[in-house]
Amino acid sequence: MKILDKMQRRAAIWILGTFKTSPLEDIEAIARIIPIRFHLQKIARRLLICPFKLPTNHILRNLMDDSPPLSNIPNSHSISSLTNCQRTIAKGHLIDSCIKAHGIFPSFSPLNPEFSSGSHIIDVFSDRFSFNLVNKKEKEKEKDKICTQELDDMILCNSSSPHTALVITDASIKKDITTSILHIHIVNRLLTKTVHHASFVISMEAELFAIRCGINQVCSNEIISKIIVVMDSIHATRKIFDSNSHPFQLHSTAILRELQDFFNSNPNNSIEFWKCPSHLKWRFYHDVDKDSKLFHPILFYPCKIS
Repeated sequence: MKILDKMQRRAAIWILGTFKTSPLEDIEAIARIIPIRFHLQKIARRLLICPFKLPTNHILRNLMDDSPPLSNIPNSHSISSLTNCQRTIAKGHLIDSCIKAHGIFPSFSPLNPEFSSGSHIIDVFSDRFSFNLVNKKEKEKEKDKICTQELDDMILCNSSSPHTALVITDASIKKDITTSILHIHIVNRLLTKTVHHASFVISMEAELFAIRCGINQVCSNEIISKIIVVMDSIHATRKIFDSNSHPFQLHSTAILRELQDFFNSNPNNSIEFWKCPSHLKWRFYHDVDKDSKLFHPILFYPCKIS
């Protein structure tokens, strides 16, 4: 670790051109370089997924499978059925990988029906969803005008329809507490306002959770045939349709299941994703962004008395 820290320190000093006596944490933050210990942890956690990508009949999968057996016959090859003597004979890396992987990725399943080839929602319902982005080649001022105009036109076309639901989501982080908020509009009227708080959760997971809640509430309404989701960071929607291994599969799987049932119920059902940068202060999104910043949650830690 000392050698790697020295190498990263030299690289950060070379990038910024600072003095050799500069603190390592400061120059890493300015150079936007992740600390080497966190980078190694990220690589190690990604490596833990590899055994779960193996076929179900692979010997390593049989060893690491702690789920209850489907029949009365227990799995004699499972690590949980090994004795203490057998555990000492087995490789420690395998046992550690089994324990840590189930703690980090409790919902990971590479053979989930929503992610298997042939049943992926992008392949089956490719014409039911769309992403609306502004052309990156446009200048900033022209891009903002075009984006605002397109959002206004979208509202004018869909605000009078009782079969269209407008879902606006946002997420913010204050003092290690993430706030995810969503507004649902139908017939140009605010129907539902939902707020969730979570501690030590990154914004990506909070945004996916807000989208999940919004789609879940809208899909429960049978008369809705079109869902329009408006958000600041539309890159979060990529995780919904990402079939690769990622720690947000719990939310993406739930969203895909809702959309699968939504599309199967009616061939005319569809969903649209729109990007609305917060600096535009577009009226509908500005209300959500303002509500998310009004909350000042306080993080409470348990004490010895409680």
